[in-house]
This record gives sequence, structure tokens and C-alpha cells, in this order.
Amino acid sequence: MDNNQEYHLLWVDDEIEHLKSHIFFLQEKGYKVDTATNGRDALDMLVESDYSLVFLDENMPGLSGLETLMRIKEKLPGLPVVMVTKSEEEEIMDQAIGSKIADYLIKPVLPNQVLLTIKKNLRRQSLINKKTTTDYQSVFSKIGLRLNDRLNVDDWYQVYRQLVFWELELHQADSSMNDVLLMQKTEANLQFSKFIKENYINWLKNDEGPLMSHRLMRDRIVPLLDNGEKVLFVVIDNFRYDQWEVIRHELIPLFNVKRDELYFSILPTATQYARNAIFSGLMPLNIQKIRPDLWANDDDEGSKNQFEEALINDYFVRNRKKVNVWYQKINDNEGGRRLLDNYTRIREHDLSVVVVNFVDMLSHARTEMKMIKELVADEAAYRSLTRSWFLHSPFYELLKKVSGEKITLVITTDHGTIRVQNPLKVVGDRNTNTNLRFKQGKNLAYSDKSIFEIRKPEEVYLPRPNVSTSYIFATGTDFFAYPNNYNYYASYYKDTFQHGGVSMEEIMVPFVILSPRA
Repeated sequence: MDNNQEYHLLWVDDEIEHLKSHIFFLQEKGYKVDTATNGRDALDMLVESDYSLVFLDENMPGLSGLETLMRIKEKLPGLPVVMVTKSEEEEIMDQAIGSKIADYLIKPVLPNQVLLTIKKNLRRQSLINKKTTTDYQSVFSKIGLRLNDRLNVDDWYQVYRQLVFWELELHQADSSMNDVLLMQKTEANLQFSKFIKENYINWLKNDEGPLMSHRLMRDRIVPLLDNGEKVLFVVIDNFRYDQWEVIRHELIPLFNVKRDELYFSILPTATQYARNAIFSGLMPLNIQKIRPDLWANDDDEGSKNQFEEALINDYFVRNRKKVNVWYQKINDNEGGRRLLDNYTRIREHDLSVVVVNFVDMLSHARTEMKMIKELVADEAAYRSLTRSWFLHSPFYELLKKVSGEKITLVITTDHGTIRVQNPLKVVGDRNTNTNLRFKQGKNLAYSDKSIFEIRKPEEVYLPRPNVSTSYIFATGTDFFAYPNNYNYYASYYKDTFQHGGVSMEEIMVPFVILSPRA
């Protein structure tokens, strides 16, 4: 039997003697129950004792139930109050609900109804915690067994979705199984890295495999345009699947979900490569060959993604499609406001492309600023801050406007990110790039066998700035620390969110098509 002695209830009713069987029933269940026959006595009792929940009769002489409720809420706004009434008048219900009651019961009330509302209001979280923990325990071994199988792309999508689902559920339940889930994600990433090593080169050699960055325009955006739809194509930089899940709930009231899937970011899972591949419809090596004027190598000066608008327009020119394109990048709230001011542009163009950089900037700020690092201590905090930004951003205001138009909304990202833990030492020359999750350079020296190395970049359609250039990618939660002052950098970058390498979080990212409900 549950321990209910910690809960102290107050039942207020001018006909309390008719409720003795209910009071006795609750006392038998272990609850401590006090009673009052009017609102004024109840208010005095609430000052003298700490109560967990109040049952309040709506129709009492003197101070009415609604008046008593208002005074309780003034003094104890967090105290759950359950209104009990004979009346079924909608106006009374509206007033009670508007006063933020915990529940509403209509007489005659059955004892089990009373017990249910108590459990719902006082024991809800503990019951959720217990049920969630038990449910995850039952699927833990099933996921573990699946990880030992030879999984295909669709299997990996399912495993990753499962892990994210349980990560969100266990966090919400504040479950003791959180650490177990983290261990299972680590094991999953180990197996996923092996999967990528075994298949990535063949996918690109044979132009097969999962939907990837360079196929998004051809396979997902163009069919919408060919269907005569106006499209708002939003790319949120550095946006993970779990972050999509926490903002999805804000968009469901506004949009119908036409497609909700994951796709594979190309390697490196970094903006210069993945986002340019999305907009051009080409792998990086082919961008360099076909439009060298629109490609910047790692050692070139200036932004590596400065040609995005030109790459989008070039895609439609190369494919002989007449598409009226508008492109906008949002780097801050001011940019978001400008986008709102130019909202009519979205109506006027066949394809509007908006790049949103907030999540990426948050990731970098967390690395560089101690205060942000403390605010975003883990994945749960990262998701929470992402949701808070979204709800208060001009971007959300834009989407609410779009929901009233005949415009198809596409939300995706170029790559995800992962919280890194384990430093690995890699030695290269001074021209080796500085990314912590992948390195491009000559004569790269390392000892860890988990690293994914591409010795022939042309096999995966990556540029080779030098004849001896190779690429290496960190897997799981590893990261590459600078050889000079190694211990300092290993400590500085541990627990930061990075991208560029091989993990479920970086590679399997959301692609969503939404249509307005109106």
C-alpha cells in the first residue's frame, strides 16, 4: 500500500456530516483529513496548518465556495483546490476553472472519484516516475539486443527515435534510469560508428543508401515546387532531433505534419560541407569542380558558407527550372524582426529559404562563455534553452503568420551536435584545420582505433587541397585536442557541444514538412 500519511487534506462543506463515509474511506487509505463547515473557518485553518489539497464545496452560505477559492489563491496560489458542487451550470464551471482549480467534481461524488483526483494531483509525478522507469526497464534489454543485430538504415532511424523518446520521458519523470539510458546511448553510438565506417563510402560510390544532404533539394523540395506549392524552407543550423521534438508540440496546433523523418548529414557534419551540399544539390568535391568560384577551402579566408544564395540559384539554373527564390539569414533578433518586416516576400516567391543560426551560436557561446556553460549544463538544459528561445523569437512569430497562409513549411538542419567527453591527441602540420570533431590535413598522426579515416577524399566526394590530404573523424563522444598544451585544451573543451564527426546526434537529423491547418 502507498504511504499516504504525508498528505494532509482539508474538506470544506456546510453539509460535512453527509460526507462521513468519504472521510472515513480516505482515512482508511492513510490520508490525514480535517474538515470545516464554512469558508471563514477553512481560511483560518489554512493559516494554522500545512495542507496538501483542499476539497471545497461551491454552494455554501456566508462566504461562497468561489469567494473562498479566490482568497485561498491570493494567500496560497500553489495549493491544489478541488471544487465540489451540485451545480452543472457552465458559468460556474468557467469561473472555477478560470480561478485555476486543480479539478472539478459534481455531486454525488463516489469515493473512488475522490481517490482518483487526489492521486492525479498529489501523486501524479511519483506515479509517472514509477511507470516510466518500469516501462524503460522493460524495453532496455530489447534495445540492447537490437544493437547486437546487423541493423540497416531504417533500423537505425527506429533505434535513435526510441532512444530520444526515452531520454525525454525519463528526464520529464526525473527517473533514476537516466544514467542507464546514457550508457545505452554510448553503446548505440559505438555500434552506429561501426555502421558508418562499413557503409559510408559504398553509399556514395554507388549513389545509394539513405537520404543525404545533397539529395534533399532533388528528392524533397523540388517535388513540392513541381506540385505548385509555395515553400518556406527553414534550415536551423546545428539542430538536433531531440530539439525538434521539444518545439514540435508548439507547432502542432498550427500545422498538419505531412512528413516527419530523419535523414543523414554528409561528412564532415559541419556547415561548410553539409549546408552547401543541401543548397547546391552537390557533394563538396563536385561544387569545387563545377563552381569553384562558389567553394571555399578550410584554409581560405572569409566565411565558408558565404555563397549559399548563389548555390541555391545555381541549382535551379543547372536543372533548368524556373523558380523564383528569396534567401534570408537570421543571426540575431534584429535579423528576425527584419524578416517579419519583409514577410510579404514569402508570399511573392516560389521558394523562400531562411537560415536560422541561433542554435549554432548557442553551441559556440556555451563553449566560450562560463555563464552559458553553467546554464546549459547538459542535453536537457540545451533542449530547454532551445525551446525558450523559440517561443520568444521573431522566428516563432513568423511561423504563426505562415500558418494562416497557403504556404508549405519545411524545417530541417544541416547537421546536429554532440556533447564531447574524451580527448584524443592528433598531430598534424600547421595547416591542419581546428575543428574538434574532424581534421583535414597532411600526414595526420593518431593512435586511437575508433577514429574513422578517409585516405582517399575523392571516394567520398571531398576536396583534396593537397595530394597527401586525408580526413579523420572523431566518433562517439571523442574530440581532438590540440597537441600543444594538451591538458589545458582537453579540460577546456570537455562537455562542450561540437559537430563535424560521427554520431547519431550529428548525422541523423530531422526533416519535417508542415502544412497550415486553416
